[in-house]
Amino acid sequence: MDFFREILNFSIVDVLDIILVATLLYYAYKLLKGTVAINIFIGIILIYILWRGTVLLEMELLSNIIGGFMSVGIIALIVVFQPEIRKFLLMVGSANLSKKGSFLEKIKFFKNQKLERDTTDVKSVISACYNMSETKTGALIVIERSNNLNFLGNSGDEMNITVTQPILESIFFKNSPLHDGAIIISNNIIKATRVILPINSDIKISGKYGLRHRAAVSITEKTDAVAIVVSEENGKISYLKSGEFIPFSSENEIVKILEKDIS
Repeated sequence: MDFFREILNFSIVDVLDIILVATLLYYAYKLLKGTVAINIFIGIILIYILWRGTVLLEMELLSNIIGGFMSVGIIALIVVFQPEIRKFLLMVGSANLSKKGSFLEKIKFFKNQKLERDTTDVKSVISACYNMSETKTGALIVIERSNNLNFLGNSGDEMNITVTQPILESIFFKNSPLHDGAIIISNNIIKATRVILPINSDIKISGKYGLRHRAAVSITEKTDAVAIVVSEENGKISYLKSGEFIPFSSENEIVKILEKDIS
């Protein structure tokens, strides 16, 4: 049978093909995780596996029916996944390819060493958060990593301020005109304030969390940025990465976690 013949002809190119497809599926899953679309995505994968199985087993009638559905259904999928496709393309288009350095230097996959960059003053950021925690001053701080967040800065006020503890506390002071929204930090520079972050309405988190936390979950899900939230209700500090709350027990611990994540 052709099925066994294909197995015997398995080559290195086929292995590479499988690895690339697996990587693509992983990032697609990561993009859709936590949304309603993830169920549709899983359903599509199962139908595709069934279709390929019928082709390999030479079940012509069933494979033609499912194949027809797959070819026509691609248009429907574009409509269904329009928001996710747009966000994915936005993430790809906002990659750090516009900064100094050669193209290959910006693609970390081709490098063994990390890109040299200014280190964000993590201790000042966390100290400011703990001071704001004591006064229950709400704050949302997003720290850029590999994905460029310039597309978010357009929703707020562009800045170019070096990160310091007093500056951060003054920005989020309740009577400050800049305290609403999020701030974005990149390479120890506050690049934008009053930023409106997109919120995924499908995100399911505890009702004890407010809009700041929902926005932090959403932006850390859709990009590789990390976020720190200070609750205005109870002063609690939350650290978010990849759409999830990262636990910590002390100021020193969160400093170490954050330094490791952004280094």
